[in-house]
Amino acid sequence: MMKLKYIGETFYDGLGLTNGKIYECLGEEGPFYRVIDYSDEDYLYSKTNPAPLDGSSKGGKWKIVK
Repeated sequence: MMKLKYIGETFYDGLGLTNGKIYECLGEEGPFYRVIDYSDEDYLYSKTNPAPLDGSSKGGKWKIVK
């Protein structure tokens, strides 16, 4: 299983992605990674700019760590 480090603005009050946190990636689906976030649910996040759909954060980027 791949691990990804999120680098960018934290969003969804700690229930989404947090800057510097390492997340488990369940796989790739087209232009998205399927990631288990703080909600303990898996969601699709953009490979190039993971950000909330509501535009409340500018998002960030991923760094593959494993």
